[in-house]
Amino acid sequence: MSTLLHLDSSADRSTSRSRAITAAFASAFRDAEPGNTVVHRDLHADPLPHLADASLHWAARLRSADARPEPAAEDLQQRLIAELLEADVLLLGFPLYNYSLPSSLKAWLDHIHVPGQTAPSAISGAPLTGRPAVLVTSRGGDYDNGTVNEGRDHATPVLELILGEEMGMAVTVITTSLTLASSVPALAGQTGRSESEYAHALRLARDLGERLGSGTTTPRR
Repeated sequence: MSTLLHLDSSADRSTSRSRAITAAFASAFRDAEPGNTVVHRDLHADPLPHLADASLHWAARLRSADARPEPAAEDLQQRLIAELLEADVLLLGFPLYNYSLPSSLKAWLDHIHVPGQTAPSAISGAPLTGRPAVLVTSRGGDYDNGTVNEGRDHATPVLELILGEEMGMAVTVITTSLTLASSVPALAGQTGRSESEYAHALRLARDLGERLGSGTTTPRR
């Protein structure tokens, strides 16, 4: 039995491609083995507050002696961290908003990235090392090399840095681009590629969800 922590952050509740892809992954994960569990948190529908106190960026033993965060804020942070630590696999769905993360996802990230607790420091190891983290990102335009948007995805690299390099998780990225091809005239000629990328992303999500749900952790390329 395995547990998936599934987070969505798109503001689009009906036609979001990131939500559709994460749903495909979660369904395959749940069906892969009897007893598999999916814990779903919708960060847009039920947004988290900004981190209430700067001292919460650090584990309690690393805070200054005069740190006095509000107990309710600290309790929320510890519940979010426990939710992450108890999951065997993390699944994040996010669109690219203004070339960056949705603010709802950034708030979650600020709560759970804590040196001394989830990230290594002088007083702790890295409890999430090797834990699979699957990032599902949808992007409205074309971000390929040589395009005007090359290097303008400022969301995925941040998550790869914090979850992967800082917290030691095994990160896999599933991307679908050109999601605005059917509504932006300048992208009209890219509709076919948009649909092809989306279909490919759905297949990847189902395949990876099934394999991680059955305990196979090495992603196929």
